[in-house]
Amino acid sequence: MNCGETSGVLDGNSMNKYLKIVLFGFILWLVPFITSFLFVDAKGNFLIPETFFKSIMIVLGSLVGVILAVRYFKNIKSDFVTEGVLLGVIWLVINLAMDIIFVSTGFFRMTLTQYFTDIGLRYLSMPIYTIGLGYALKNRG
Repeated sequence: MNCGETSGVLDGNSMNKYLKIVLFGFILWLVPFITSFLFVDAKGNFLIPETFFKSIMIVLGSLVGVILAVRYFKNIKSDFVTEGVLLGVIWLVINLAMDIIFVSTGFFRMTLTQYFTDIGLRYLSMPIYTIGLGYALKNRG
């Protein structure tokens, strides 16, 4: 391996674009999901005020999402807005699908309506920041 080469699962040059999008989307779902266990007990009761928990999850999800979006765009050379739309929509679908699996199996004790009003709507931030990043890259000068 040359000194300038990099290796690893997150290397943008060696990974199929769509595999990278899906992997990043799963990581974006997984990090807040795992972190959430720090704030609930074995019975699913919050150890901190619920509104504080939700704020932490929004901030963490946004942080992870922006870091992954920047990483994704690192090797994109054109069609930034289209790439932002693609990235955001796929991430939105992945995150909603993963959560809906847990809602439908009863792991998340809520109805689908409760899920979409309490959690699901927040995932719309994903295409908002990926499309915004795409426009920013398109307009840089």
